[in-house]
Amino acid sequence: MIKVFYFVNTVLFRLILTFSKKNVVFQKGLRINKWPIININKNAQLILGENVILNSSNKSYHVNMFAPVKILCDKPNAVIKIGDFSRIHGSCIHAFEKIEIGNNCLIAANCQIIDSNGHATEKNMRLSSQGSTSPIKIGNNVWIGTGCIILPGVTIGDGSIVAAGSVVTKSIPENSIYGGNPAQFLRKIEE
Repeated sequence: MIKVFYFVNTVLFRLILTFSKKNVVFQKGLRINKWPIININKNAQLILGENVILNSSNKSYHVNMFAPVKILCDKPNAVIKIGDFSRIHGSCIHAFEKIEIGNNCLIAANCQIIDSNGHATEKNMRLSSQGSTSPIKIGNNVWIGTGCIILPGVTIGDGSIVAAGSVVTKSIPENSIYGGNPAQFLRKIEE
């Protein structure tokens, strides 16, 4: 019964995307478990690869999700690209400029991935400015644990893992495990 519900849910969501959002591109196999929040500026773009899963359902997920998947490209010319076979669970991805997530990535619940600091650092500009932006690039086969925050300008190399609850302020090389606040090198991943 649950599989039928998810199938119907996905079909309805795809139809809505097809007819209402011309700047959302999705490939075959897109699966939706409970509807995400998607807000795409008419001059921005969301690109979803093959067999992407956007999961906002707490029913079968192993940790509690605090909110549905939220994808925002609400600034002109912003781009979010999510690669083939990647899974996003109850997390927020907000691009002011560009966020790219590679193939076969796991983004656990309650993560925040944002390429802007949201407000200017100058006191007289904080309430009226979005601050500076810097693109984020997450490589292929990356696992980001629950509750992580990925900040502007970060690149996470292929095959790396970010431990749950980490705040990533600097780029991470490939095949490495990082954790903490701020995230620090823990060890290399043996191949």
